[in-house]
Amino acid sequence: MSIALSPSDPLNFFWFIPTHGDGTYLGSDKRSRRPEFGYFKQIAIAVDQLGFKGVLLPTGQSCEDSWITATGLATVTERLKFLVALRPGVTSPAFAARQTVALDRLSGGRLLLNVVVGGNPTELAGDGIYLGHDERYRQGAEFLDIWTRLITGEEVDFDGEYYKLKGARIDFPPVQSPRPALYFGGSSEAGQELAAAATDLYLTWGEPVAQVKEKLDSVRRKAEAKGRKLRFGMRLHFIVRETEEEAWRAADRLISHISDEQIERTYRRFLEEMDSVGQRRQAELHGGRRDKLVVAPNLWAGVGLVRTGVGTALVGTGEQIAERLAEYRAVGIDTIVGSGYPHLEEAYRVAELLFPHLGIYPDRQGLREAVPNEFAVGDYGGSTLATKN
Repeated sequence: MSIALSPSDPLNFFWFIPTHGDGTYLGSDKRSRRPEFGYFKQIAIAVDQLGFKGVLLPTGQSCEDSWITATGLATVTERLKFLVALRPGVTSPAFAARQTVALDRLSGGRLLLNVVVGGNPTELAGDGIYLGHDERYRQGAEFLDIWTRLITGEEVDFDGEYYKLKGARIDFPPVQSPRPALYFGGSSEAGQELAAAATDLYLTWGEPVAQVKEKLDSVRRKAEAKGRKLRFGMRLHFIVRETEEEAWRAADRLISHISDEQIERTYRRFLEEMDSVGQRRQAELHGGRRDKLVVAPNLWAGVGLVRTGVGTALVGTGEQIAERLAEYRAVGIDTIVGSGYPHLEEAYRVAELLFPHLGIYPDRQGLREAVPNEFAVGDYGGSTLATKN
């Protein structure tokens, strides 16, 4: 018996802006797309009209800056929210608070913050950060304490282990009261403790339902012990097609240009170079092997063979994927941050084939302007959607 999602209370479904580049094949330059603002704008305008609630902008050495990119995209969208990286250690809490207020005001209250302490010591060293794993979370706790007090109107004096401030203040209030929401993902004990103490929504990467439930229960207990209550979200890739066979063919095609040497090199990097517990959990799902990629019903770990971050995708028909999402919803997930390759076309496929099963429908007004030339406006499930010719 399948679990149904309630159309009256649909998931909050976000999409991804590929500021490090995009393409048809993973691990290959064939049919790749450069990280250019014009392309980011195409994706943002499309998902703004298709029913997505917001977009995640990644952070790191290989990405265009998320704050500047979000600022540009906020000027060409109307409803879309922007989940932008807040980086303790990379910037000061007072400067980050000023940035937060400015972007929240510019976007009309559409800013969300994704707290990222980092999980790759090599990359962190490039930003001048040499703190150990747990110490980064202690610094993050101080950062968020200062940031939150500033955003909510306090004048702050602070003398801590990592920060010392005197008379810090923000002269303009944010649009959102008391502040933009804080999202956070961290699978380690230190990460879960920080999430429970200081953030609003805990994000996990896609794992089998039982593993997700175990993690969420742990975070939930930690939050309750502090007198707090969190919401929960999940980061996932999507490969949705009209038939299950077509979806699995698309999954195989996505990794068809990856060599065994690339897989071995990436897997070794996950285990040896990175100290992220979440990244290790993703790598352990497939173990660096092509023959261990289906890790749960419709859950495929192929993306993680060469990609850092979330490495799993839900693969199948819209109805099958909706059933899987209902299982995650049953353990507490209310927000999905999705992506697919290439991100423009896959956003339309998700909206066309999956959203009707989730009770998510696009805004009718202005959809025709958002549809790329190779798409035509059709009718699907009683709502206007983009359907490919």
